[in-house]
Amino acid sequence: MVKDTLFYKGFYGSIHYTDDDKCLFGHIIGITDSVSYEGTTIEEITNDFHEAVDDYIAICKTMGKTPLKSAKGSFNVRIGKEAHLKALIKADMKKTSLNQIVKEAVEKEIEDIELAVE
Repeated sequence: MVKDTLFYKGFYGSIHYTDDDKCLFGHIIGITDSVSYEGTTIEEITNDFHEAVDDYIAICKTMGKTPLKSAKGSFNVRIGKEAHLKALIKADMKKTSLNQIVKEAVEKEIEDIELAVE
């Protein structure tokens, strides 16, 4: 199975590769701050990700702030006028809401993503 995310202590991290310097790198996903890590092997990037998460948790604790940006289940989407109109027409045709059309489109796009289980 191809995997391009890391998971540790409830945090997800991306994995990317740059051919220029033969380096793996990533950032913690879903937080309001910018925290990155890197390595030249899977073991190195995993260890650096774990250290980055531990450091981020410690810094947030010191600052008295909640470490994770929550996914509360609602967000604003900007899609352009034409797409908005098409989505409204599709919702009317299906006798459903615009919210339901967007929800179904997002669910279809992310159906291949598996979340880690703690």
